[in-house]
Amino acid sequence: MREAMDIQDCKMKIKLLLTLGLAIFAIASHAQTKRGPVIVVGKVLSQKDSLQITELYFDGLHEKLMENYTQAASYFSKVIEIDPQNDAAMFELSSMSFAQGKQSEAERLIRDAVTVKPDNRWYWSSLADIYKKTNNITELVLVLEELIRLAPGMEPYYYDRANALMILKKTDQAITAYNEIESRFGSSEDLSAARQRILMQQGKPAKVEEELEKQIKDNPDDVRNYLYLSEVHAKSGNRDKAIEVLNKAKGVDPANALIRLALADNYRAINQFENTFIELKVAFEDPNLNIDEKVRIVLSFFPMFSDMKARAYANELASIMVKVHANEAKAFAVYGDVLFQEKKYNEARDSYKKALKLNDQIYQIWEQLLRIEVGQGDFQQAILDGEESLTVFPNQAELYLYTGIAYAQTNKHEKAVSYLKNAGDLDTEDPAIREQIYSILGDSYNALKKYNESDKSYEKALEINPDNSFVLNNYAYYLSLRGENLDKAEKMSKRSVQLQPDNASSEDTYAWILFRLKKYQDAKTWIEKALKNDTTNNSTQLEHYGDILYLLGEKDLALKQWEKAKSIGSGSDKLDKKINEKKYIE
Repeated sequence: MREAMDIQDCKMKIKLLLTLGLAIFAIASHAQTKRGPVIVVGKVLSQKDSLQITELYFDGLHEKLMENYTQAASYFSKVIEIDPQNDAAMFELSSMSFAQGKQSEAERLIRDAVTVKPDNRWYWSSLADIYKKTNNITELVLVLEELIRLAPGMEPYYYDRANALMILKKTDQAITAYNEIESRFGSSEDLSAARQRILMQQGKPAKVEEELEKQIKDNPDDVRNYLYLSEVHAKSGNRDKAIEVLNKAKGVDPANALIRLALADNYRAINQFENTFIELKVAFEDPNLNIDEKVRIVLSFFPMFSDMKARAYANELASIMVKVHANEAKAFAVYGDVLFQEKKYNEARDSYKKALKLNDQIYQIWEQLLRIEVGQGDFQQAILDGEESLTVFPNQAELYLYTGIAYAQTNKHEKAVSYLKNAGDLDTEDPAIREQIYSILGDSYNALKKYNESDKSYEKALEINPDNSFVLNNYAYYLSLRGENLDKAEKMSKRSVQLQPDNASSEDTYAWILFRLKKYQDAKTWIEKALKNDTTNNSTQLEHYGDILYLLGEKDLALKQWEKAKSIGSGSDKLDKKINEKKYIE
């Protein structure tokens, strides 16, 4: 416990107002709501109470500053237990509840605070924020009345009240509110726009058009009125008239990006895509047009990418964007996305790298970059970029997965297992990611001759997706090589060829398993299918074909297949012995 003198000094510095008050104190809120007045009951505070309240309040502020919100709330709650009228503690608790999304609790607390201190503008402002957040417009109007009472010179409060009345469709009251704004603060563009919205809401677009045309005549250089008028025409379905007005505005200010965008929207609405693109190009050349708006426009072309023209438009707009916004990572990221959709993977990769140089904190770019590098088989670069990405985002399963795949493909299976296990340990809700993790783990464990772990990994992958043909094929093949569970291997391999007919690798696996089961005629049928569907003259398949032919008694043909396998590839360790001894070697 701090010394009383220190507490008293602290009390004087903060100027915290502590009330000794009456035994019972009640005050009703100025804003009478449908729930009725709030009653806050107080009590007489002793000097000891006052000192304890001060200490608890300061402790609460300290914990709040340190972002220890639970402890801060505990201190403020204790303040209110001692002094039920302590509006400062109510305000702090309400603010923390609001930040945590506990709107009902925040509202209850701040209503108590404004009951105790009805002339504290910041309490009413906090209550207004809550009603805006919860879309409680009826209550918001009442709170805004209080704010206007307390700060009659604050113009935004009047606009908020008038706009809220508009939302409630209380048109007459809204008109009165806007008239009050004009009488207090004078005319303005915002006020004119608000009145035009009222007329539109009342279904009187002709009056809005008349007023805007008058404003254009009085001030022909103000392009905002042209834009407003074009919106009125567009909402009335008269796109040609909207375009006519905007072209007049373009004559006043040819470089205005907003005019160009409005024209583009109208041209797109009537399917004049060439004109749409012309206007967009001019707008994109403007460095002052918000890049987020440009990104939104480029992304809007993506659903139309089956159309070659749409792809070309998106590409050109994105290329303009990266020139105009050469220091914006998101410009290069979106250009990379466009190029990726066009299957221009090398160019997409370069664009993503430029984006990361500008800002390496965008996770999606790292993932997309690694996906391209792994897909292109550039595993060494994928390892380098994967390692770097994990220094920025160490808790992303996909980054561990792609880095693990790259290690596995370079035969660094110990490293691959380490990264893949990390990926598996992270909580990812995407079953496709978990399926991939266990699939590649199965392969790497098998390469390390950790067969028990390999089988368990494959089983986990098949639990997620029993019809993963890649896992079924590999699992079955590795079991057959070990001569284990051949019946299970046959079933898995058969399912694999059913899922992927005409896949030479799966057919070869199935033939090999049938061979191991001594079903030589069936094995011959499937190895011949594999050879027919594989145009690469795979040496392993040719060697298997020779093995099958030999055990079917076709020894001369078997020797020819072994020799052919040796001439085009490495084959097994026993291939030379088979050729030299002219017989099958187990």
